[in-house]
Amino acid sequence: GDIVACLGVSESEAGSDAANIKTKAVRKGDDYVINGSKMWITSGFQADWMCLLANTKDGPPHKNKSLLCLPMKLPGIHLAKKIDKLGMRASDTAEIFFENVRIPSKYLIGEEGMGFKYQMLQFQEERMWGVASSLSVLEILIKETIDYTSQRKTFGQPILHNQIVHFRLAELATELELLRALLYEAVGLYLRGNDVTKLISMAKLKCGRLCREISDSCLQFWGGMGYTNEVLVSRIYRDLRLVSIGGGADEIMLYIICKHMGILPQK
Repeated sequence: GDIVACLGVSESEAGSDAANIKTKAVRKGDDYVINGSKMWITSGFQADWMCLLANTKDGPPHKNKSLLCLPMKLPGIHLAKKIDKLGMRASDTAEIFFENVRIPSKYLIGEEGMGFKYQMLQFQEERMWGVASSLSVLEILIKETIDYTSQRKTFGQPILHNQIVHFRLAELATELELLRALLYEAVGLYLRGNDVTKLISMAKLKCGRLCREISDSCLQFWGGMGYTNEVLVSRIYRDLRLVSIGGGADEIMLYIICKHMGILPQK
């Protein structure tokens, strides 16, 4: 908790398409000079340093990038604004500009030109974390909904006693356990040194959609109270919508899965 870090990959015209970033870090003597911008940077206003992906040379977009450790208090770093978000309001999200920001070349992470590959590997771990961190939230949401619907009565009986409610909650709990099993399989294989890109993309895709499905169904069972900001379900409904977007949108996950299945149309 002593140091806050942020990840500097996305830009205004390069979100899921990380290969299309424009920010440059040009080598000048023993330094890199950075110019460009980053968007959607979680904790950007709080961060002490950024793991920055930037173009460090000419060439193919998958081979011209590097990762750099960028201290965030240097001259030329402009924190433009905090983005007002639908959910995840407990953390700030920043738009940031770099104007002739100079850092020592020793702040290079790994090898020059390998940044895109390093970043894609990091995304796999980020996606595993995203799925794992969502599991407990979804468990809490189902439990809270069971507690509420068992106490709240309509037409002379608890809402939970309606078959459409308890059957639906049982179905959602089953889906959640299937997602957990897929995650555990992917993590186990990853720890044994296997490429789990396909499996973790499947898990990320399913997690994002299940976050939407469970939070929407549970909010419905809370009725009007669920539409207020006085209960946890409404916050989870807003916060978890990000899972289908952040860390690679659903559509990117489908592309990756199709690629590993060999079913993408040939260009």
